[in-house]
Amino acid sequence: MSMVNSALSTTAYALLGLLVFDRENPEGMTGYELKQRADFTLRYYWVSPAMSQIYTELRKLSEAEFVESAPSDGPARYRVTELGEEQLQTWLFHGEVGFPILKHPVALRLLMGRLSTPEQLGGMLEGHLDDLAARRADLQGVRDMLGDEHQVRYAAMVADWGLAYYDSEAQIVAGLRERLDGMD
Repeated sequence: MSMVNSALSTTAYALLGLLVFDRENPEGMTGYELKQRADFTLRYYWVSPAMSQIYTELRKLSEAEFVESAPSDGPARYRVTELGEEQLQTWLFHGEVGFPILKHPVALRLLMGRLSTPEQLGGMLEGHLDDLAARRADLQGVRDMLGDEHQVRYAAMVADWGLAYYDSEAQIVAGLRERLDGMD
């Protein structure tokens, strides 16, 4: 069993995972294609990396021999190596999971609510509820697209988790909105 490479970021491991999903494609993926895939999948539960970050991580993964360049007449294309897949599995099953860090701009603004009015804060919370509904609808479309196919069952579970998260967040925010209505 190999050790988890601590020089790699969680984003690097996320990119390795996206490349593993595409390992049947002998052509590999370009950095741009990885960005598109990240935007479509990671954005619901992880920050989708910027293009510059994708290329930085691909360089590190290539130096560690976790990805290789596939022959291409155009932009560089990358494939996960056997060593890269092994490293991803080591990270998945033996790396520290860590606890999620909540960086919530709405909660931060509510914390500073005494500098505002209940009406202004209520408007902010209403806007957040609208945003939650839009994100939930977007994710519901992804979940519907996934269906109940065996090969995407884990992605479907993450989509279900995201839908439950949006429902829970909306319930919390609606309760806070009600509390604001009762303030002078």
